[in-house]
Amino acid sequence: MEEYARHKMPVVELIQAQTKEPFNVLVATILSARTKDQTTAEVVKRLFKDVKKADDFRRFTVEEIEKIIYPVGFFREKAKHLKKLPDVLDDKFKGIIPDTVEELIELPGVGRKTANLVVAIGFNLPAICVDIHVHRISNRLGYLTTKNPLETEMALRKHLPEKYWITYNSCFVSFGQNTCSPINPKCNICPIYKYCSRVNVKSKFLQS
Repeated sequence: MEEYARHKMPVVELIQAQTKEPFNVLVATILSARTKDQTTAEVVKRLFKDVKKADDFRRFTVEEIEKIIYPVGFFREKAKHLKKLPDVLDDKFKGIIPDTVEELIELPGVGRKTANLVVAIGFNLPAICVDIHVHRISNRLGYLTTKNPLETEMALRKHLPEKYWITYNSCFVSFGQNTCSPINPKCNICPIYKYCSRVNVKSKFLQS
């Protein structure tokens, strides 16, 4: 699975590799929700020319932020979240981006998936980010039997050794995008086929 961790670097990991700033990772992660990586990469490149820290959002109106971050998904809502970010950081965290999931989810526009990504990628601390790929593949393999991403995260925290938490997401996101897709999975080229229970996979996709 190491080749999948290298196959396609998710945009937030690319941001981290370029800047190593938790703020940049946080903003990129907020913008990346429901948005293609290429679009997010183009937007954050444009945004970070003028925004170097959370306080910089104070210089812009919500409408101006909307224009900068368009066409990311839900750009109007995200613009409101980014506008509120410096105030919430000042009020609750003395202007410093927190490094725990519990604290990060208090920030506007940040859910558990985003918070876990920021902890893992922005701070390089153990965290498990569960997106649709991680949830689907964990269940398809037969490793877990869970109903939603939150259940999957809690189960992984319980069963998966902590040393694998960060890489688990990186491997399975790329693997899910390129091989183990939700529809028409490429079981014929899957490197872990013999270890997979293939839960809910139609027989026509299985290796002969």
